[in-house]
This record gives sequence, structure tokens and C-alpha cells, in this order.
Amino acid sequence: MEDWKRIVEPYSRPFFFALSRTTRGKTLGVRGLVLDKDQRVLLIEHTYLEGWWLPGGGVDAAETAHEAVARELREEAGVNPVELPKLISVHSNEQFFPGDHVLLFRVDEWEPVEMKAQGEIKNVGFFALDKLPDNINGGSLRRIQEALMGFPPDPIW
Repeated sequence: MEDWKRIVEPYSRPFFFALSRTTRGKTLGVRGLVLDKDQRVLLIEHTYLEGWWLPGGGVDAAETAHEAVARELREEAGVNPVELPKLISVHSNEQFFPGDHVLLFRVDEWEPVEMKAQGEIKNVGFFALDKLPDNINGGSLRRIQEALMGFPPDPIW
């Protein structure tokens, strides 16, 4: 049972943000929009957050954004990009984490690898655009709609 992580997350968030700010300065995150051969989109469910999300995370020191999204995809979803991920859009994550931005990358060509997440991922799945989970994260849903359904881009995550 991993529900305790969702209960603790709101209380631990300020400490995580403070640590991130001191080790990263202005923070930058990445998310990957990965499609399978049937044009279904990859989503993950964390053990510590509600809902389904596009996989991703923070860019570490001395790491490029491309390296970060590839690392996060391998760790969280067992997906290794075969080609350089393509930058689709940049979004402010100011409402959730002041000073943070998120880059969205698209990955069409990939190979499966062993997932390396250590207790942070509850579920991984591919979903048809007309069958996305009801509890998909709002920012993830908007990015999918913008990138794949022709919705106008929003600079806010």
C-alpha cells in the first residue's frame, strides 16, 4: 500500500522545493510525449501523486534537457528513445512551483528497456486518445490536446 506517499507529499513538497532551489537554482523539468505504433500515448501513475501523468522529472546538474527526458523515460517507463527527442513546447509551472519551467519533448521512435524507478511508479500504460484515463493530470491532458489534437498552445503547465 503506497497511499502514505500521497498523504506525505504535500508536507514534504516545501522541503523538496527548497533543496531543489539550492542545488539547481532556477528549476527546469522535462516531460515526454511518447507514442506507440498504434498512436497511443504513454502515461504513468506515481505512488506519491494523484492521477496519470506524462513521464518526466527534473533536469539534473551537468545534464542536458534531452539527456534528462531520455533518463526519466528509461527510469519511469522503460522507454529508451532511439532518436533525439523533439522539443515541442515550453511551459511555466509557476502555479505549482515558483520559478519552475517544463519542456515537453515528443518521442516517436523508442525501444523497451528495463524500468529503473525505485518505488515511485505505480502503473505505466499506453492509452488511445479517445480513452484517456478520467483522472489524468490537467497539464498532461492539455499538452496531449495541444500536440496531438490541434488545441491552441498554453504557456502555463
